[in-house]
Amino acid sequence: MGRKTELTLLRRRLDRVAGDRTGTALVIRGRRQVGKSRLAQEFCDQAGVPYLFFTATKGASPVEAVTAFLAELRDSGLPRDRALVAADPVASWPDAFRVLAAVLPDTPVVIVLDELPWLAEQDEIFDGALQTAWDRLLSKRQVFLLLLGSDLHMMERLTAYDRPFFGRADNLLLGPLNPAEVGDALSLNAADAIDACLLSGGLPGILRAWPEGTPALRFAEQECEDPASPLFGVPESALLAEFPSPDTARRVLEAIGDGNRTHANIAAEAGSRAGALPSGTLSPVLRLLTEGKHVLAVDEPLSVKAGKPALYRVADSSLRFHLGVGRTAHELVRRGRASRAAELIRRRWTSWRGRAVEPIIREALASDADNLPWPEATAVGGWWNRAFDPEIDLIGADRSPVARELYYAGSVKWLDRPFDGHDAAALQRSTAHIPGFDAENASLAAVSRAGFADSVSDTIELRWGPEDVVRAFR
Repeated sequence: MGRKTELTLLRRRLDRVAGDRTGTALVIRGRRQVGKSRLAQEFCDQAGVPYLFFTATKGASPVEAVTAFLAELRDSGLPRDRALVAADPVASWPDAFRVLAAVLPDTPVVIVLDELPWLAEQDEIFDGALQTAWDRLLSKRQVFLLLLGSDLHMMERLTAYDRPFFGRADNLLLGPLNPAEVGDALSLNAADAIDACLLSGGLPGILRAWPEGTPALRFAEQECEDPASPLFGVPESALLAEFPSPDTARRVLEAIGDGNRTHANIAAEAGSRAGALPSGTLSPVLRLLTEGKHVLAVDEPLSVKAGKPALYRVADSSLRFHLGVGRTAHELVRRGRASRAAELIRRRWTSWRGRAVEPIIREALASDADNLPWPEATAVGGWWNRAFDPEIDLIGADRSPVARELYYAGSVKWLDRPFDGHDAAALQRSTAHIPGFDAENASLAAVSRAGFADSVSDTIELRWGPEDVVRAFR
């Protein structure tokens, strides 16, 4: 599904390896079920060169890991002579890498090490052994080394300045499939493709179970008949992998997933009988979840003046759905109450979807700025005051979070009715509160799932529908 850009990037790097006759290394990191292993395997299948694909096993001892690596090497198409791969046990990773270097052919090869954090977790010398092997044995050969891992924080540390592999590999953050790719994969129209992207988070692990042509709400209702559905299982496994124990970070994440967006509300929800979480405890946790684990995103009000409060949200929309709706529905499903679970999802679907779609629309508008009446509006966000009255869905500006100039303000109506004159009037009234918004020179914009009433054509300069959003991702 999709990934044409990523496959082209990998092909270009392999061609460079063949042209320069020297090695290159690339770290591919991303959340679980985003498709890292499948991307690497698809590239290996298309590359037309010998390759080794080794996947670590969590919990294996260093000896077991090295033995499995050599067995995979022996059975792969990479060795110029399989007899050179020792059948006797090899004691350590430095020895294993020496065996690897000894059997390399004099042609370009691809070497994939998957679930790299587990290897580093099992053996404290692995990082150093990899660095030494790369510097002395592999980088001077025609080797394209792909290092894959799901723990974003640990994968970032692999190439940090204080780690052995610093400066030796580039980084590729593999994101989920975008709405255009989801629509193509499931044969959905633009509106349903965006909904499917929201519910699945663009994760292939969920989309593989999605029947072609099925709208998102219908799919969710159908999955309530299956307690083992990936709609529930994929985000739950990601949650358990990142947060295996119910610690403070887990409570903070669950509070945000339950709809608490401000620092004060999160502190109150994630606190205990003793009271709200102190700022000195909550602030480092929020920083870890946003900058370290990348499981949260933070939005700041966008205008010509710095504003507050910052709002937190779960970055992965499938995990956001799971924490806000899916987890409760799953409990009902496991108790044999499929119809009640489906009713719960139907009842909360419209309001959840209306909020969850905003980041996708902002991303689409920012990436398509060159085709808008305001090509300088490359920063797209929202605006709100402390009272959240009003709360503006879309602000187009030259930079964020403090802009020099505002080009448009807009509204998102992801409903099953058209954007009408009442919506336009409400947007016009709200713009008077935005610092730096000049009603005479700035414009109004709207994005509607169900189109626009004729009465707004003179008021709203930019009118986007689902087809425009999807087109921006192509």
